[in-house]
Amino acid sequence: MKVTMLSTIIIAIGLLVATGIAQEQGKKEVMKTLEKAPGAPKEEVTKTEEEWKKVLTPEQYRVLRQAGTEPANSATYKQFKEQKEGTYYCAGCGAELFSSDHKFDSHCGWPSFYDASNNKNVTLKQDLSHGMIRTEVVCTKCKGHLGHLFYGEAFDTPKDQRYCINGVTLIYVPKGEKKPEVKAEEKP
Repeated sequence: MKVTMLSTIIIAIGLLVATGIAQEQGKKEVMKTLEKAPGAPKEEVTKTEEEWKKVLTPEQYRVLRQAGTEPANSATYKQFKEQKEGTYYCAGCGAELFSSDHKFDSHCGWPSFYDASNNKNVTLKQDLSHGMIRTEVVCTKCKGHLGHLFYGEAFDTPKDQRYCINGVTLIYVPKGEKKPEVKAEEKP
């Protein structure tokens, strides 16, 4: 029995190492792409916590400003699945983040994209919370938490990565419609 348990542990460690290697390779590819992207947006959005609470819904505030996660398969996810061609903007500041050209159904319960539509508006940060090693996705312009980026999951997409994004952090604008203006005195 000790041999079987030892074998199981060795296999588990091997899988963790292999997953880590795949994630690291994917991360290197993303970082190369981001290095080639034009500079970060010139205008950073800075507000006090009280100002953020005035312009965001309570759920948007919890996710964007406190790095929360909306429940899987929420109403925003169901809406996301029905949305056609268009662009996704940050609910906190209006920065362009994702396009329907890069969205796919990963069946995870949250909006998924294989790439950002405007890489200069997306910042990637190492996230060691909850006993995991992940890559956090943050809006460069307002520093709002959007979700996480995962590598090496073998989805049938052009890039072996998945931006797993909270739907409440996004404003969808159908193709051909005007980009939203996010103002300090109104909620998006």
